[in-house]
Amino acid sequence: MRMLFLIGLLTSLPMAAHAAEPSRPNILLILADDLGWADLGFQGSNDIQSPNLDRLAGESFRFTDGHVTASVCSPSRAGLMTGRYQQSFGHEANTPPTNQGMDVDQVTLANELKQLGYRTGLVGKWHLGNEDRFYPTQRGFDDFFGLREGSRSYFYDASGNDKPGSHKAIERNGEPVAFDGYLTDVFGQQAVEFVGRDSDQPFFLFLSFTAPHGPMHATAEDLARFNHIPNQKRRTYAAMVWAMDRAIGKVMERLELSGRDDNTILWFLSDNGGATNNGSINLPLAGHKGIKFEGGIRVPFLMRWKAAFPNVKAIDAMVSSMDIFATSLSAAGGDVASRSLDGVNLLPYLRGETTEPPHDRLYWHKLWFSAMRDGPWKIIHVQDYGDALYNLADDPGESRNLAQSQLRRVREMRTELDQWKASLEEPRWGEAEQWFRIHSRNHIQIIEGK
Repeated sequence: MRMLFLIGLLTSLPMAAHAAEPSRPNILLILADDLGWADLGFQGSNDIQSPNLDRLAGESFRFTDGHVTASVCSPSRAGLMTGRYQQSFGHEANTPPTNQGMDVDQVTLANELKQLGYRTGLVGKWHLGNEDRFYPTQRGFDDFFGLREGSRSYFYDASGNDKPGSHKAIERNGEPVAFDGYLTDVFGQQAVEFVGRDSDQPFFLFLSFTAPHGPMHATAEDLARFNHIPNQKRRTYAAMVWAMDRAIGKVMERLELSGRDDNTILWFLSDNGGATNNGSINLPLAGHKGIKFEGGIRVPFLMRWKAAFPNVKAIDAMVSSMDIFATSLSAAGGDVASRSLDGVNLLPYLRGETTEPPHDRLYWHKLWFSAMRDGPWKIIHVQDYGDALYNLADDPGESRNLAQSQLRRVREMRTELDQWKASLEEPRWGEAEQWFRIHSRNHIQIIEGK
Protein backbone atom coordinates (compact mmCIF):
# COMPACT_ATOMS: atom_id res chain seq x y z
CA MET A 1 0.00 0.00 0.00
CA ARG A 2 1.29 3.42 -0.89
CA MET A 3 1.73 5.72 2.10
CA LEU A 4 2.63 9.39 2.22
CA PHE A 5 4.86 8.88 5.23
CA LEU A 6 6.66 5.83 6.53
CA ILE A 7 5.44 4.27 9.74
CA GLY A 8 7.57 5.61 12.53
CA LEU A 9 8.35 9.06 11.16
CA LEU A 10 9.15 11.51 13.88
CA THR A 11 6.99 14.55 14.31
CA SER A 12 10.00 16.72 14.96
CA LEU A 13 13.52 16.84 13.57
CA PRO A 14 15.54 13.87 14.88
CA MET A 15 18.76 13.95 16.83
CA ALA A 16 20.80 11.99 14.30
CA ALA A 17 23.92 10.18 15.41
CA HIS A 18 26.93 11.48 13.53
CA ALA A 19 30.66 11.05 13.41
CA ALA A 20 33.31 13.72 13.22
CA GLU A 21 32.85 15.19 9.77
CA PRO A 22 35.75 14.52 7.42
CA SER A 23 37.06 17.34 5.27
CA ARG A 24 36.23 17.97 1.64
CA PRO A 25 33.73 15.23 0.82
CA ASN A 26 32.97 14.34 -2.75
CA ILE A 27 29.51 15.47 -3.80
CA LEU A 28 27.28 13.47 -6.14
CA LEU A 29 23.97 15.06 -7.05
CA ILE A 30 21.60 12.72 -8.90
CA LEU A 31 18.46 14.19 -10.45
CA ALA A 32 15.58 12.26 -12.01
CA ASP A 33 13.26 13.97 -14.49
CA ASP A 34 9.45 13.91 -14.03
CA LEU A 35 9.56 11.07 -11.50
CA GLY A 36 6.28 10.30 -9.76
CA TRP A 37 6.05 10.47 -5.96
CA ALA A 38 4.87 6.86 -5.67
CA ASP A 39 7.12 5.29 -8.29
CA LEU A 40 10.01 3.83 -6.31
CA GLY A 41 10.06 0.87 -3.96
CA PHE A 42 10.95 2.96 -0.92
CA GLN A 43 8.08 5.29 -1.81
CA GLY A 44 5.62 2.42 -1.69
CA SER A 45 5.42 1.28 -5.31
CA ASN A 46 4.06 -2.20 -5.79
CA ASP A 47 4.75 -2.48 -9.52
CA ILE A 48 8.08 -0.71 -10.12
CA GLN A 49 11.36 -2.16 -8.89
CA SER A 50 14.18 0.13 -7.73
CA PRO A 51 16.58 -2.02 -5.68
CA ASN A 52 19.55 0.34 -5.82
CA LEU A 53 17.59 3.42 -4.84
CA ASP A 54 15.84 1.40 -2.14
CA ARG A 55 19.23 0.49 -0.70
CA LEU A 56 20.33 4.11 -0.93
CA ALA A 57 17.17 5.20 0.89
CA GLY A 58 17.98 2.83 3.73
CA GLU A 59 21.36 4.52 4.14
CA SER A 60 20.10 8.09 3.74
CA PHE A 61 18.23 10.86 5.42
CA ARG A 62 14.86 10.80 3.70
CA PHE A 63 13.13 14.17 3.56
CA THR A 64 9.44 13.35 3.43
CA ASP A 65 8.48 17.03 3.05
CA GLY A 66 11.17 17.85 0.49
CA HIS A 67 10.30 20.26 -2.30
CA VAL A 68 11.69 21.69 -5.50
CA THR A 69 11.29 25.35 -6.42
CA ALA A 70 9.12 24.80 -9.51
CA SER A 71 6.84 22.15 -10.93
CA VAL A 72 8.57 22.22 -14.32
CA CYS A 73 12.10 21.43 -15.44
CA SER A 74 14.11 24.53 -16.27
CA PRO A 75 13.16 26.86 -13.40
CA SER A 76 13.46 23.96 -10.94
CA ARG A 77 17.02 23.35 -12.13
CA ALA A 78 17.86 27.04 -11.91
CA GLY A 79 16.83 27.07 -8.25
CA LEU A 80 18.79 23.89 -7.60
CA MET A 81 21.98 25.16 -9.27
CA THR A 82 21.98 28.57 -7.57
CA GLY A 83 20.46 27.90 -4.15
CA ARG A 84 18.08 30.80 -4.79
CA TYR A 85 14.51 31.34 -5.84
CA GLN A 86 14.97 31.43 -9.60
CA GLN A 87 12.21 34.05 -9.96
CA SER A 88 14.56 36.53 -8.23
CA PHE A 89 16.62 36.62 -11.43
CA GLY A 90 13.77 36.29 -13.92
CA HIS A 91 14.00 32.53 -14.57
CA GLU A 92 10.32 31.97 -14.01
CA ALA A 93 8.95 30.28 -17.13
CA ASN A 94 10.04 26.96 -18.57
CA THR A 95 12.30 26.22 -21.58
CA PRO A 96 14.28 29.39 -22.24
CA PRO A 97 14.10 30.61 -25.85
CA THR A 98 17.27 30.27 -27.88
CA ASN A 99 18.70 33.65 -26.88
CA GLN A 100 17.87 33.23 -23.17
CA GLY A 101 19.10 31.11 -20.31
CA MET A 102 20.01 31.18 -16.65
CA ASP A 103 21.33 34.64 -15.79
CA VAL A 104 25.09 34.59 -16.39
CA ASP A 105 25.69 36.66 -13.26
CA GLN A 106 24.35 33.89 -11.04
CA VAL A 107 26.93 31.80 -9.21
CA THR A 108 26.34 28.06 -9.46
CA LEU A 109 27.24 25.33 -7.01
CA ALA A 110 29.79 24.17 -9.57
CA ASN A 111 31.39 27.65 -9.59
CA GLU A 112 31.72 27.58 -5.81
CA LEU A 113 33.12 24.08 -5.58
CA LYS A 114 35.55 24.63 -8.44
CA GLN A 115 36.93 27.63 -6.53
CA LEU A 116 37.47 25.30 -3.57
CA GLY A 117 39.60 22.95 -5.67
CA TYR A 118 36.97 20.44 -6.76
CA ARG A 119 36.94 18.83 -10.17
CA THR A 120 33.45 19.33 -11.50
CA GLY A 121 31.35 17.46 -14.04
CA LEU A 122 27.85 17.37 -15.47
CA VAL A 123 26.44 14.27 -17.13
CA GLY A 124 22.99 14.48 -18.72
CA LYS A 125 20.41 17.20 -19.11
CA TRP A 126 21.24 20.91 -18.73
CA HIS A 127 18.14 22.86 -19.88
CA LEU A 128 19.43 26.21 -18.60
CA GLY A 129 20.22 27.85 -21.93
CA ASN A 130 21.32 26.75 -25.39
CA GLU A 131 23.77 29.49 -26.37
CA ASP A 132 27.45 28.98 -25.64
CA ARG A 133 27.47 31.71 -22.98
CA PHE A 134 25.07 29.57 -20.91
CA TYR A 135 26.99 26.34 -21.54
CA PRO A 136 27.87 24.18 -18.51
CA THR A 137 31.61 24.68 -19.00
CA GLN A 138 30.94 28.43 -18.71
CA ARG A 139 29.04 27.88 -15.46
CA GLY A 140 31.64 26.12 -13.35
CA PHE A 141 31.76 22.62 -14.83
CA ASP A 142 35.10 21.28 -16.05
CA ASP A 143 33.43 18.58 -18.10
CA PHE A 144 30.03 18.17 -19.73
CA PHE A 145 28.56 15.13 -21.44
CA GLY A 146 24.90 15.48 -22.31
CA LEU A 147 22.31 17.66 -24.02
CA ARG A 148 21.70 21.38 -23.82
CA GLU A 149 17.91 21.31 -24.07
CA GLY A 150 15.12 19.43 -22.33
CA SER A 151 14.28 15.99 -23.68
CA ARG A 152 15.21 13.76 -26.60
CA SER A 153 15.19 10.23 -27.97
CA TYR A 154 16.80 7.59 -25.76
CA PHE A 155 18.51 6.16 -28.85
CA TYR A 156 20.90 7.78 -31.29
CA ASP A 157 18.95 9.50 -34.08
CA ALA A 158 21.15 11.03 -36.78
CA SER A 159 18.16 12.36 -38.73
CA GLY A 160 16.41 13.82 -35.69
CA ASN A 161 17.75 14.75 -32.27
CA ASP A 162 21.35 14.10 -33.30
CA LYS A 163 21.40 15.97 -36.59
CA PRO A 164 23.98 18.78 -36.88
CA GLY A 165 23.06 21.89 -34.93
CA SER A 166 20.41 20.28 -32.74
CA HIS A 167 20.33 21.48 -29.14
CA LYS A 168 19.11 18.03 -28.20
CA ALA A 169 22.20 16.31 -29.57
CA ILE A 170 24.56 14.61 -27.15
CA GLU A 171 27.78 16.59 -26.78
CA ARG A 172 31.06 16.30 -24.96
CA ASN A 173 32.34 19.76 -24.08
CA GLY A 174 30.75 21.33 -27.15
CA GLU A 175 31.46 18.59 -29.66
CA PRO A 176 28.68 16.26 -30.94
CA VAL A 177 29.02 12.65 -29.87
CA ALA A 178 27.61 9.54 -31.51
CA PHE A 179 26.60 7.00 -28.88
CA ASP A 180 25.57 3.37 -28.88
CA GLY A 181 22.87 1.82 -26.78
CA TYR A 182 20.27 3.24 -24.44
CA LEU A 183 20.89 6.81 -23.29
CA THR A 184 20.21 6.23 -19.58
CA ASP A 185 22.86 3.50 -19.57
CA VAL A 186 25.23 5.79 -21.49
CA PHE A 187 24.80 8.52 -18.87
CA GLY A 188 25.41 5.99 -16.12
CA GLN A 189 28.63 4.80 -17.75
CA GLN A 190 29.87 8.35 -18.19
CA ALA A 191 29.21 8.97 -14.50
CA VAL A 192 31.08 5.77 -13.57
CA GLU A 193 34.09 6.95 -15.55
CA PHE A 194 34.04 10.40 -13.94
CA VAL A 195 33.81 8.99 -10.43
CA GLY A 196 36.56 6.48 -11.11
CA ARG A 197 39.17 8.90 -12.42
CA ASP A 198 42.46 8.81 -10.55
CA SER A 199 42.69 12.22 -8.91
CA ASP A 200 43.66 13.71 -5.57
CA GLN A 201 40.95 16.35 -5.99
CA PRO A 202 37.52 15.83 -4.48
CA PHE A 203 34.80 15.81 -7.10
CA PHE A 204 31.39 17.32 -7.69
CA LEU A 205 29.31 15.39 -10.21
CA PHE A 206 25.82 16.44 -11.27
CA LEU A 207 24.23 13.33 -12.80
CA SER A 208 21.12 14.72 -14.46
CA PHE A 209 19.05 11.97 -16.07
CA THR A 210 16.41 12.58 -18.72
CA ALA A 211 14.56 9.53 -17.36
CA PRO A 212 11.69 9.04 -16.93
CA HIS A 213 10.71 12.14 -18.95
CA GLY A 214 9.18 11.37 -22.33
CA PRO A 215 9.49 10.27 -25.06
CA MET A 216 8.52 6.87 -23.73
CA HIS A 217 11.43 4.75 -24.91
CA ALA A 218 12.75 1.59 -23.29
CA THR A 219 14.75 -1.43 -24.36
CA ALA A 220 12.96 -4.67 -25.20
CA GLU A 221 14.78 -6.43 -22.37
CA ASP A 222 13.69 -3.89 -19.78
CA LEU A 223 10.12 -3.91 -21.07
CA ALA A 224 9.98 -7.68 -20.70
CA ARG A 225 10.73 -7.37 -17.00
CA PHE A 226 7.45 -5.49 -16.54
CA ASN A 227 5.10 -7.64 -18.60
CA HIS A 228 2.89 -7.87 -15.52
CA ILE A 229 1.88 -4.21 -16.00
CA PRO A 230 -1.05 -4.20 -18.45
CA ASN A 231 -0.95 -0.51 -19.36
CA GLN A 232 1.64 -0.01 -22.09
CA LYS A 233 2.64 3.51 -21.07
CA ARG A 234 2.99 2.51 -17.42
CA ARG A 235 4.99 -0.55 -18.46
CA THR A 236 7.39 1.58 -20.49
CA TYR A 237 7.68 4.10 -17.68
CA ALA A 238 8.53 1.30 -15.23
CA ALA A 239 11.23 0.05 -17.58
CA MET A 240 12.68 3.57 -17.80
CA VAL A 241 12.79 3.90 -14.02
CA TRP A 242 14.39 0.46 -13.79
CA ALA A 243 17.10 1.52 -16.25
CA MET A 244 17.79 4.67 -14.23
CA ASP A 245 18.02 2.63 -11.03
CA ARG A 246 20.44 0.23 -12.76
CA ALA A 247 22.65 3.13 -13.86
CA ILE A 248 22.64 4.59 -10.34
CA GLY A 249 23.58 1.18 -8.96
CA LYS A 250 26.64 1.06 -11.19
CA VAL A 251 27.75 4.49 -10.02
CA MET A 252 27.27 3.45 -6.39
CA GLU A 253 29.31 0.29 -7.06
CA ARG A 254 32.12 2.36 -8.58
CA LEU A 255 32.14 4.63 -5.54
CA GLU A 256 32.57 1.59 -3.30
CA LEU A 257 35.34 0.09 -5.43
CA SER A 258 37.21 3.40 -5.51
CA GLY A 259 37.12 3.76 -1.73
CA ARG A 260 35.27 7.06 -2.02
CA ASP A 261 31.89 5.82 -0.87
CA ASP A 262 32.01 6.80 2.80
CA ASN A 263 33.18 10.35 2.19
CA THR A 264 30.79 11.17 -0.63
CA ILE A 265 27.64 13.19 -0.05
CA LEU A 266 25.06 11.63 -2.33
CA TRP A 267 21.84 13.53 -3.06
CA PHE A 268 18.91 12.07 -4.96
CA LEU A 269 15.69 13.83 -5.96
CA SER A 270 13.48 14.59 -8.95
CA ASP A 271 13.27 17.95 -10.71
CA ASN A 272 9.48 17.96 -10.23
CA GLY A 273 6.58 15.57 -9.83
CA GLY A 274 5.32 13.03 -12.32
CA ALA A 275 3.75 14.26 -15.56
CA THR A 276 0.32 13.45 -16.95
CA ASN A 277 1.80 11.99 -20.14
CA ASN A 278 4.45 9.55 -18.89
CA GLY A 279 2.49 6.99 -16.90
CA SER A 280 3.71 8.19 -13.50
CA ILE A 281 1.77 8.11 -10.23
CA ASN A 282 1.90 10.87 -7.61
CA LEU A 283 -0.75 9.45 -5.27
CA PRO A 284 -1.63 10.02 -2.53
CA LEU A 285 -0.50 13.54 -3.39
CA ALA A 286 -2.80 15.71 -5.50
CA GLY A 287 -1.73 17.16 -8.82
CA HIS A 288 1.19 16.63 -11.14
CA LYS A 289 3.97 18.35 -13.05
CA GLY A 290 3.09 21.90 -14.07
CA ILE A 291 0.81 22.87 -11.17
CA LYS A 292 1.25 23.90 -7.55
CA PHE A 293 -0.38 20.99 -5.75
CA GLU A 294 2.02 18.75 -3.84
CA GLY A 295 2.18 16.23 -6.67
CA GLY A 296 3.96 18.84 -8.76
CA ILE A 297 6.48 20.13 -6.23
CA ARG A 298 7.04 17.52 -3.48
CA VAL A 299 9.53 14.89 -4.61
CA PRO A 300 11.45 11.84 -3.37
CA PHE A 301 14.47 13.42 -1.68
CA LEU A 302 17.51 11.63 -0.17
CA MET A 303 20.88 12.65 1.29
CA ARG A 304 23.60 10.19 2.33
CA TRP A 305 27.00 10.93 3.89
CA LYS A 306 28.19 7.77 5.59
CA ALA A 307 31.40 9.19 7.08
CA ALA A 308 29.55 11.96 8.90
CA PHE A 309 26.18 10.30 9.53
CA PRO A 310 26.40 6.52 9.97
CA ASN A 311 22.92 6.52 11.54
CA VAL A 312 20.09 8.13 9.59
CA LYS A 313 16.37 8.71 9.97
CA ALA A 314 13.43 9.99 8.03
CA ILE A 315 12.94 13.72 8.53
CA ASP A 316 9.58 15.37 8.18
CA ALA A 317 10.77 18.98 8.44
CA MET A 318 10.11 21.11 5.35
CA VAL A 319 13.20 21.36 3.15
CA SER A 320 13.92 22.61 -0.36
CA SER A 321 16.17 21.66 -3.25
CA MET A 322 17.75 25.11 -2.71
CA ASP A 323 19.23 23.71 0.51
CA ILE A 324 21.51 21.37 -1.45
CA PHE A 325 23.70 24.33 -2.45
CA ALA A 326 24.23 25.68 1.07
CA THR A 327 24.63 22.25 2.65
CA SER A 328 27.14 21.02 0.07
CA LEU A 329 29.11 24.26 0.15
CA SER A 330 29.33 24.16 3.94
CA ALA A 331 30.45 20.53 3.93
CA ALA A 332 33.16 21.42 1.40
CA GLY A 333 34.49 24.16 3.65
CA GLY A 334 32.95 27.12 1.83
CA ASP A 335 31.61 30.30 3.39
CA VAL A 336 27.83 30.03 3.30
CA ALA A 337 27.09 33.02 5.52
CA SER A 338 28.49 35.54 3.04
CA ARG A 339 26.41 34.21 0.11
CA SER A 340 22.99 35.56 -0.87
CA LEU A 341 21.15 32.25 -0.71
CA ASP A 342 17.52 31.36 -0.11
CA GLY A 343 18.43 27.80 0.74
CA VAL A 344 19.84 26.92 4.15
CA ASN A 345 22.63 24.69 5.43
CA LEU A 346 20.95 21.52 6.69
CA LEU A 347 23.98 20.16 8.55
CA PRO A 348 23.06 21.68 11.94
CA TYR A 349 19.62 20.05 11.66
CA LEU A 350 21.07 16.72 10.64
CA ARG A 351 23.52 16.85 13.55
CA GLY A 352 20.69 17.55 15.96
CA GLU A 353 22.22 20.86 17.00
CA THR A 354 18.89 22.62 16.54
CA THR A 355 15.26 21.58 16.50
CA GLU A 356 14.12 24.69 14.64
CA PRO A 357 12.82 23.73 11.18
CA PRO A 358 15.01 24.67 8.21
CA HIS A 359 12.12 26.65 6.72
CA ASP A 360 8.99 28.12 8.25
CA ARG A 361 7.85 29.26 4.82
CA LEU A 362 8.43 28.34 1.20
CA TYR A 363 7.14 30.11 -1.92
CA TRP A 364 6.33 29.16 -5.50
CA HIS A 365 5.35 31.35 -8.43
CA LYS A 366 5.19 30.91 -12.18
CA LEU A 367 3.40 33.43 -14.37
CA TRP A 368 -0.27 32.84 -13.52
CA PHE A 369 0.04 30.56 -10.49
CA SER A 370 1.47 30.99 -7.00
CA ALA A 371 1.67 29.05 -3.76
CA MET A 372 3.07 29.40 -0.28
CA ARG A 373 3.68 27.12 2.68
CA ASP A 374 3.48 28.48 6.21
CA GLY A 375 4.22 25.45 8.34
CA PRO A 376 1.47 22.93 7.54
CA TRP A 377 -0.71 25.57 5.89
CA LYS A 378 -0.61 25.99 2.14
CA ILE A 379 -2.28 28.57 -0.06
CA ILE A 380 -2.60 28.25 -3.83
CA HIS A 381 -3.51 31.26 -5.96
CA VAL A 382 -4.74 30.89 -9.54
CA GLN A 383 -5.05 34.04 -11.63
CA ASP A 384 -8.68 34.86 -12.57
CA TYR A 385 -9.94 32.23 -10.13
CA GLY A 386 -8.82 32.99 -6.58
CA ASP A 387 -7.38 31.13 -3.63
CA ALA A 388 -7.47 27.69 -2.09
CA LEU A 389 -6.21 26.83 1.39
CA TYR A 390 -5.15 23.46 2.77
CA ASN A 391 -3.80 22.12 6.06
CA LEU A 392 -1.30 19.48 4.97
CA ALA A 393 -0.92 18.12 8.50
CA ASP A 394 -4.52 16.89 8.34
CA ASP A 395 -4.96 16.71 4.59
CA PRO A 396 -1.72 15.86 2.73
CA GLY A 397 -3.77 15.01 -0.36
CA GLU A 398 -5.16 18.58 -0.54
CA SER A 399 -8.73 17.36 -0.80
CA ARG A 400 -10.42 19.90 1.51
CA ASN A 401 -10.29 23.55 0.55
CA LEU A 402 -10.58 25.56 3.78
CA ALA A 403 -10.47 29.03 2.22
CA GLN A 404 -14.06 29.94 3.10
CA SER A 405 -13.74 28.89 6.73
CA GLN A 406 -10.28 30.47 7.20
CA LEU A 407 -10.76 33.90 5.61
CA ARG A 408 -8.37 35.69 7.96
CA ARG A 409 -5.61 33.16 7.36
CA VAL A 410 -6.14 33.43 3.61
CA ARG A 411 -5.82 37.22 3.75
CA GLU A 412 -2.67 37.08 5.85
CA MET A 413 -1.02 34.45 3.69
CA ARG A 414 -1.97 36.20 0.46
CA THR A 415 -0.48 39.43 1.80
CA GLU A 416 2.80 37.70 2.58
CA LEU A 417 2.81 35.83 -0.73
CA ASP A 418 2.14 39.03 -2.66
CA GLN A 419 4.90 40.86 -0.79
CA TRP A 420 7.34 38.14 -1.75
CA LYS A 421 6.20 38.26 -5.38
CA ALA A 422 6.68 42.03 -5.43
CA SER A 423 10.39 41.50 -4.68
CA LEU A 424 10.94 39.35 -7.78
CA GLU A 425 12.37 40.34 -11.12
CA GLU A 426 10.01 40.41 -14.09
CA PRO A 427 10.16 37.11 -15.98
CA ARG A 428 12.64 37.24 -18.84
CA TRP A 429 10.44 35.12 -21.10
CA GLY A 430 6.93 33.73 -21.03
CA GLU A 431 4.78 30.84 -22.18
CA ALA A 432 1.78 30.34 -24.41
CA GLU A 433 -1.77 31.17 -23.40
CA GLN A 434 -2.68 27.57 -24.19
CA TRP A 435 -0.41 26.48 -21.35
CA PHE A 436 -2.26 28.89 -19.04
CA ARG A 437 -5.67 27.54 -20.01
CA ILE A 438 -4.70 23.90 -19.58
CA HIS A 439 -3.02 24.34 -16.22
CA SER A 440 -5.66 26.73 -14.92
CA ARG A 441 -8.25 24.08 -15.66
CA ASN A 442 -6.16 21.44 -13.89
CA HIS A 443 -5.74 23.63 -10.82
CA ILE A 444 -9.42 24.50 -10.65
CA GLN A 445 -10.64 20.95 -11.19
CA ILE A 446 -8.58 19.75 -8.23
CA ILE A 447 -9.65 22.69 -6.06
CA GLU A 448 -13.29 21.97 -6.82
CA GLY A 449 -12.90 18.23 -6.43
CA LYS A 450 -13.72 17.36 -10.02
